[in-house]
Amino acid sequence: MNINRWIRRREKNWKHLDSLLRQVEKKGLKSLPAAQIQEMASLYRSVSADLARAKTQQVGNILEQDLQRLTARGYTQIYQGNRKQEWQAVWEFLQWGFPKLVQQTWAYTAIATAFFLLGGLVAWWYSWQDPVFMSLIVPESLISQVRDRQELWMGSIVGIEPLASSNIMINNLRVSFTVVAGGISGGIYTVYILVFNGLLIGAIGALVGQHNLAFPFWAFVFPHGALELPAIFLAGGAGLLIARAILFPGKYGRVDALKFYGFQAAQLVFGVVGLLVIAGIIEGFFSPNPLIPDIFKYIVGMGLLMLLSIYCSREKRG
Repeated sequence: MNINRWIRRREKNWKHLDSLLRQVEKKGLKSLPAAQIQEMASLYRSVSADLARAKTQQVGNILEQDLQRLTARGYTQIYQGNRKQEWQAVWEFLQWGFPKLVQQTWAYTAIATAFFLLGGLVAWWYSWQDPVFMSLIVPESLISQVRDRQELWMGSIVGIEPLASSNIMINNLRVSFTVVAGGISGGIYTVYILVFNGLLIGAIGALVGQHNLAFPFWAFVFPHGALELPAIFLAGGAGLLIARAILFPGKYGRVDALKFYGFQAAQLVFGVVGLLVIAGIIEGFFSPNPLIPDIFKYIVGMGLLMLLSIYCSREKRG
């Protein structure tokens, strides 16, 4: 290879990339139009190839170092700049995008909540009327612990909080993902999981109520349940969105409907994951703590529910 001729042929690209990078370093990536951003990315790839050739052909340390610095600058602006913009986009979504999406899809979340509450009310009513019904839903070991020993089961978490918290998060995330994926069945499996979990919580509520343990039980549930249950309902809404795309695509073709409603469901899941992580930490470290008065747990739970309601009702001005 004729090194001098190669340098003369390639030097124009190096200088052009350098000028673009100087502008970006002074004024930011947004100072360039889209076409020049694409050009800068293309030049960066070209100069990276030139650097690799310069190393293999041993064109000289000075030129090699110049190309090394130029590619490093290009990498910083193109990739790290994009990462910064990605984090800004995530923050923007958490601030305004997720609340807006919750408002847009509230009807699906409301339907999911209704199925859960229906299961809860049915189980609560029948558990008071017929003890056999309760035994069909609640594990016998749990029933005997409450009935015979007059104690709740949350004390088992104390002393193993980190392990319990991580297991709770994993379980809740698994349930939520299953609820969302259940939309593929036309929503049948989504509805089944929501109703079944409602039946379970309703039967347990009746069990603790029958043995005068309702106050400490709901004191345990309120702090993390204020986030965990809405997250499950939102996941149920996401599953119903997917079911809507399959069963009632409307003005869209079924594939396009799946893309549209599936994207909304995926965005809901993004927010649900954050809520469940926070709820898991609370359930592992705060809710079962015997040193915290029950009344304070109720206050914290109601406060979290109120904050979540305010957050989900936010609207961006302008």
